[in-house]
Amino acid sequence: MADQYDVVVIGSGPGGYVAAIRASQLGLKTAIVERDALGGICLNWGCIPTKALLRSAEVYETLHRLDEFGLKAEKIGYDAEAVVKRSRNVAGQLSNGVKFLMKKNKIDVIEGSGKLAGEGKVAVETKDGKISEIAAKNIILATGARARVIDGLEPDGKTIWTYREAMVPKAIPKSLIVVGSGAIGIEFASFYRAFGAEVTVVEVLDRILPVEDEEISKEAARAFKKRGIRLITGAKIDKTEKGESGAKMNVTVNGKSETLEAKVVISAVGIVGNVEDIGLEKAGVKVEKTHVVVNEWLETGVKGIYAIGDLVGPPWLAHKASHEGVLAAERIAGVKDLHAIDTTRIPGCTYSTPQIASVGLTEAKAKEKGHEVKVGRFPFRANGKAIALGETEGFVKTVFDAKTGELLGAHMIGAEVTELIQGYGVAMTLETTEADLIRAVFPHPTLSEMMGEAVLDAYGRVLHT
Repeated sequence: MADQYDVVVIGSGPGGYVAAIRASQLGLKTAIVERDALGGICLNWGCIPTKALLRSAEVYETLHRLDEFGLKAEKIGYDAEAVVKRSRNVAGQLSNGVKFLMKKNKIDVIEGSGKLAGEGKVAVETKDGKISEIAAKNIILATGARARVIDGLEPDGKTIWTYREAMVPKAIPKSLIVVGSGAIGIEFASFYRAFGAEVTVVEVLDRILPVEDEEISKEAARAFKKRGIRLITGAKIDKTEKGESGAKMNVTVNGKSETLEAKVVISAVGIVGNVEDIGLEKAGVKVEKTHVVVNEWLETGVKGIYAIGDLVGPPWLAHKASHEGVLAAERIAGVKDLHAIDTTRIPGCTYSTPQIASVGLTEAKAKEKGHEVKVGRFPFRANGKAIALGETEGFVKTVFDAKTGELLGAHMIGAEVTELIQGYGVAMTLETTEADLIRAVFPHPTLSEMMGEAVLDAYGRVLHT
């Protein structure tokens, strides 16, 4: 007889393992099925280890600015192997942390590939090919996503890299082309440029970071060009050839053709959901554009089957997945007065140099939705803490509804904005107005003061510009 669980979670990324923890907290007998490492792609090959890499890059670049701070050092260098090792150690530490949490919360961890196997059943295939069956009153699909592969840019681990190869280089390539200018592409471009690589970013759309506010994109482009990163936008990739010395890529921009050469190409053109071989079609679970379709409660339409994280709709962010995991578990447990997730209030972050962060609507989107807007801006160069840090590039932008004072969106570029953005995220969740934010007192001297000043600027009350 199959083991019986209240909840079985397939996949242990930031959505899956958090869903399992919350389900267990609510008194549900819970198991989690994982084919690889606990923590999923985010913890092992994405969010966390990339931040470790980028921190090494940030420190290395700062060392080359020591004279600005009255400091001196000689023979500044780097060890690529040691940089990668630190990143992998960080990931390993956190993966072990997830193991501890599973044990602490009495969650059964089942190693293998999980698959829907009929009503209330999950089949698990181990690496040696053995198949067992477990029973579950409810199943949460959290199988995540993988890098999208486009024709002509099929990864080979040598010349054409995905994020996996890009995270564990044996050496820093002298030159590389990054295809795609979303968060992943820009972060890798920033990292490799910090260590001296000649970097070219190729983007099919007319600007980099196309999901960000247009002003932020323009400022980012200016900053990246200043660092020596070449940006090619509105590009069509005609052909990519691989050879012993690297890759040649033919691109067309505004009718003009150009051949780019580089040792390595990093493909960062989005993701596709891991919807294959998990029994979706047979179970009747609907899939659109490689992602599972769910309602506001993460229900698939098939009784007892839920889906969360990168497997479902955008934004494809770890923190969104975690909240979806909590919501799915609470829905299963019958928790009352639940609130569906408002994706417009989920902050997004890019950990490049400079950092980029945003929440809510861009100015253009707000106008498109019919809002009359008030817009405020405040530059880093006018902030005392930023000047003291030697980080004076960037600005904070706020977008308000002119009639109601609702904060519709906030957009930032500059040092540590990924830590600042949640202030606006909380404000939007609490449905604060400009009046509430104007009354808020920001500590001095801090970068956060810019957040208050950007609100004041929207209403013609800015103090320090």
